[in-house]
Amino acid sequence: MDDVIATVPKRLLIDGKWRDADGGGTFGVDDPGSEQRLCDIADGQGADAEAAVEAAVAAQDEWARTAPRERGEILRRAWQLMTDRAEDLARLMTLEMGKSLTESRAEVSYAAGFFRWFSEEAVRIDGRYTRNPAGGGRTLVTKQPVGPCLLVTPWNFPLAMGTRKIGPAVAAGCTMIVKPPQLTPLSMLNLAELLREAGLPGSVLNVVPSTSASSIVNPVLADARVRKLSFTGSTEVGRTLVEQCSANLQRMSMELGGNAPFLVFSDADLDAAVQGAVTAKMRNNGESCVAANRFHVAESVAGEFTRRLTEKMSALKTGHGTEDGVAVGPLVSEDQRQKVRELVDDARERGARATTGGEPETGTGTGTGTGYFYPPTVLADVPGQARILREEVFGPVAPITTFADEDEAVALANDTEFGLVGYLFTRDLDRALRVGERLRTGMAGINTGIVSNPAAPFGGVKASGFGREGGAEGIEEYLDTKYLALATGS
Repeated sequence: MDDVIATVPKRLLIDGKWRDADGGGTFGVDDPGSEQRLCDIADGQGADAEAAVEAAVAAQDEWARTAPRERGEILRRAWQLMTDRAEDLARLMTLEMGKSLTESRAEVSYAAGFFRWFSEEAVRIDGRYTRNPAGGGRTLVTKQPVGPCLLVTPWNFPLAMGTRKIGPAVAAGCTMIVKPPQLTPLSMLNLAELLREAGLPGSVLNVVPSTSASSIVNPVLADARVRKLSFTGSTEVGRTLVEQCSANLQRMSMELGGNAPFLVFSDADLDAAVQGAVTAKMRNNGESCVAANRFHVAESVAGEFTRRLTEKMSALKTGHGTEDGVAVGPLVSEDQRQKVRELVDDARERGARATTGGEPETGTGTGTGTGYFYPPTVLADVPGQARILREEVFGPVAPITTFADEDEAVALANDTEFGLVGYLFTRDLDRALRVGERLRTGMAGINTGIVSNPAAPFGGVKASGFGREGGAEGIEEYLDTKYLALATGS
């Protein structure tokens, strides 16, 4: 067993104690780059979820009374610990998820940034005190923690999606039950132990991994004492969870699927656009909800853009994430690789051309130890009927189409049920602002392939969800507003 795996807790964290699952069951966590077993961890059950709720509810009142500065200092210490242990955290993530060490190191820094940001926000939870305009009283408005929260995190960013939810919950004074992903639970378990070391009281954070998400989520949401759900995952699952939360009218933050357009106008700096395209497409092997999914390029520059992008993508080294110089690791599973292959094959059958890549490189996904690899791929002449323009590919594939003018570009970009993020490249500032405002997305990257920033609100519109994580807006998702009417003589 790798040394970094050996140090990770492998049981459930409930009421401040590491314990076995109800019934003693376990499940395996595998390395997608080698298809080898990393370790076995406790497989949480419904009874474990109920115990986690009891612990979170029992701790809520005392935790809410904790001084904001104390909560902030816990997060600050956690940020420092993550920074000090960045290399081990990155290696752990690469082993369980597959991304390159370069990508993992970047995620550790990004993830730790949420703790630093919300350590500062903890002491800036503001209210107001004003005179009643009609006289005879005062208005006092305060903010209070919403209460126990269920946090459900995805497999693709196993550390950052945890800190992005835990950070504001801790800062606001909420207790938590966390359901980490089945494919990549180790980073969250490790993070939970790190937070304990940073001084987080035992019952504030409870972590219950499981092979059955519903066995954990259903009993937690059925308990009306749990007041909020924060979920990152697919739109399909998100719709089901919204219905479940309606029964108890629980607060929700839903960060769901994406289908990000990447627009390149005729006046764009092509070198910058190509570099931005590689960044927006290949972050996390393309397994990201903010990854560029559709490339719409002005007709006059489409040929040159395709040539340059093909050159850049074909130069990326593919291999196990721990190897030196690797830029593209394996996909997380054989199911994920098969979905990518289906979408590429569909586009090619409809007339698209692969200018690089287009076929799985190695491995059968049958336990042969070869890994779930798919090469960086560029598809030119992609027809509008191709599934890959409608469905989130979640892999290292860049499909390219063309547009004639700005109105067509915007129409193509908005022709989707999703609305998480869009990207656009142009030298014209007026066009940049005009198109940025016309995109029906929650975020837009202008002449950049990166939008993620702990200090900025992250989230989408339409089928990409609602609510925001990060920025000054992020902590508001974990706070209720209370109004106190004060009777006075004047």
